[in-house]
Amino acid sequence: MVEIKAVAVDVDGTITDASRRICISALESLRKCEKKGIPIIIVTGNVINYAYATSVLIGCSGGIVAENGGVIFQEGKNNNELIKLANKKYIDLADNYIKSKIKDLKYSNDNEYRLTEKVYYKNVKKETIVNALKDFEYLNKLNIYDSGFAIHITNKNINKGSSLKKLCENNNIKMSEIIAIGDSENDEEFLEVAGLKIAVANSDTKLKNISDYVCKNKYGDGVKEAIDKFVLGE
Repeated sequence: MVEIKAVAVDVDGTITDASRRICISALESLRKCEKKGIPIIIVTGNVINYAYATSVLIGCSGGIVAENGGVIFQEGKNNNELIKLANKKYIDLADNYIKSKIKDLKYSNDNEYRLTEKVYYKNVKKETIVNALKDFEYLNKLNIYDSGFAIHITNKNINKGSSLKKLCENNNIKMSEIIAIGDSENDEEFLEVAGLKIAVANSDTKLKNISDYVCKNKYGDGVKEAIDKFVLGE
């Protein structure tokens, strides 16, 4: 097995439970990795300030991929400035188009802070939004994800995987040396580029199908299981 040099982990539904509360089992395991010198990378669909706070509170040193790849950040790198990897031109056009088709959209309460995407609460299904956009002129410029907690519209040119690659390149870490852990469809791309692909037990079926290992345990207990097995050897 390739030596693991970093752990890339999703947040909602992976290190948190279904109510978005952080799982103590995951927190303790992630800190054990950091203590061992294996950096933790937060890879999330969340807005950057939420992701940064999560990273600081856990004690992660590997950097952050936020907004499904739209933004990356690492303390002490790039003069502590965010690197924005996508723009909102087609996202904003799509949002206006959707609003003309769907009247009861509910926006995520952190949309005003998002730099590269739009996010809607799941009172409207992903299929409804996809159908509303079927005649949208720039549909081929978009990705539409269901994170399990919200619907995200992002730039087609970026995803969690492409941005994780960039972050790792900046740190001279090979993708084959990364273990990636996730739970939902917006995690597929970043698991696909990792050396070792892990799905927690509550994951989407498709994510389980592309994974090297499917945990027996859900949420943070699954993260602990994977880290104990493949990183800490416990």
